[in-house]
Amino acid sequence: MDIIYKYFPDLTPLQKEQFKALLPLYKDWNSKINVISRKDMDMFYTHHVLHSLSIAKFLTFTPGTKIIDVGTGGGFPGVPLSILFPEVKFTLLDSIAKKIKVVNAVTAELGLKNTRAIQSRSEDFKGKFDFIVSRAVTNLPDFVKQTRHLVCIKPQNAVPNGILYLKGGDLEAELSPFRKNILATEISEWFDEPFFETKKVIHLPL
Repeated sequence: MDIIYKYFPDLTPLQKEQFKALLPLYKDWNSKINVISRKDMDMFYTHHVLHSLSIAKFLTFTPGTKIIDVGTGGGFPGVPLSILFPEVKFTLLDSIAKKIKVVNAVTAELGLKNTRAIQSRSEDFKGKFDFIVSRAVTNLPDFVKQTRHLVCIKPQNAVPNGILYLKGGDLEAELSPFRKNILATEISEWFDEPFFETKKVIHLPL
């Protein structure tokens, strides 16, 4: 938990309780349904929670913003972001029922009233959102084709509506089709840990 306090020192008492509860909740559910690599649980707060919250360093969402987390898996980045932004509306989407079962259980236990989890493929889902967030579900050109119908036009935040994508490694070829208007920000600008050295927050307006 100390690593969360290090970068987000202004959490409310409720937010601190909710972030603290994440690890035991995921340990319990992971023993039944494997949604996080078991070897990764030792670095849970760095690799999953803090990585998810890097989006909040890029952009502070205005109250009432609607966000969909596509391919949420066990609830990342959607669950940490929904704790941090209680006045923002989150939809967590995944095509795998057992993962949505875990997300529903976690959000219910945490009392997250601003979050709903739905089992669906993004191509089949209907709705309009200010931002799509995701952690490296697939290559970005394919992801854009599958999800762009979910983005609404009218902006209400400091940057244009679109995709906020968490991904690492060499992204030159993947980002080249969008070179004119895409912004890739190094997460290491905000977080010191070696884990973030090659990881980026990618903003693609749509």
